[in-house]
Amino acid sequence: MAKKAVEQTGLIPRSIIRTFDRFRNQLFPEAEQLVIQEFKISRYQFLVSIKCFASLVFIPLFINLVVKNFLLIPLTENFWNNFSKYNQSDIFLNSYQQEQAFIELKNFQEKLYFEYLLNQQYDKKLIEKKIFELAIDYNHQSILALVNLIGDFITFLVIIFLVVYMKPQISILKSFLTESIYSLNDTKKSFLLILGTDLLVGFHSPRGWEICLQLLLRHFGFPENKDFVFLFVASFPVLLDTVFKYSIFRYLNKISPSTVATYHNMIE
Repeated sequence: MAKKAVEQTGLIPRSIIRTFDRFRNQLFPEAEQLVIQEFKISRYQFLVSIKCFASLVFIPLFINLVVKNFLLIPLTENFWNNFSKYNQSDIFLNSYQQEQAFIELKNFQEKLYFEYLLNQQYDKKLIEKKIFELAIDYNHQSILALVNLIGDFITFLVIIFLVVYMKPQISILKSFLTESIYSLNDTKKSFLLILGTDLLVGFHSPRGWEICLQLLLRHFGFPENKDFVFLFVASFPVLLDTVFKYSIFRYLNKISPSTVATYHNMIE
């Protein structure tokens, strides 16, 4: 039954093919049995797709959570703290963190000096306390960055294993999603195209890409190089826009010309 549930995508939308198949099946006495069989196949395809999608999402997330909290964090904390005892200056994972800590400390000192001018009171212990807090904070950030790097790599391996192990189920999921998209009318398809292109390569998308890249670099503890971020934002959305336009012209224009026409009418 799994073999029948997976259908190949052709040039003609399967919704049209199934309409003709239903009309043809009505001409035969076995039409009712064929309808029941088709319903069972559709139900099987739906259930397998839901289970496959849930497995691909929740299993890696669960493994990532368990591995990080119960294995990587204790081991990394023990290793990093012992390493820092012999290297007092190595509480920072990179020079960028050190520069950020220096900026925070400088701003704090300027704030204290301003308060001193207002109140004529200055407490040096506050600076020592702030230095201690910064050391703990950036030491924790360094540990989390190492944990995220190792943990996400393990999660990536888990995803690859699931993709290989669940290849038949993924084929059914792909077929189900493709058929669901084909069943939409031209207006809804065009709306999804516009939504996707505007989010990824629209007028306001560069700022979103910049924020996402900065969060990603911070997640793994890499230096937030502004030149690299600006270069990425200036080039990657342009590349995506080219790929979108080529895909629409090369593939969608053959499969569903009416959708392309509706898409162009909506963006004009």
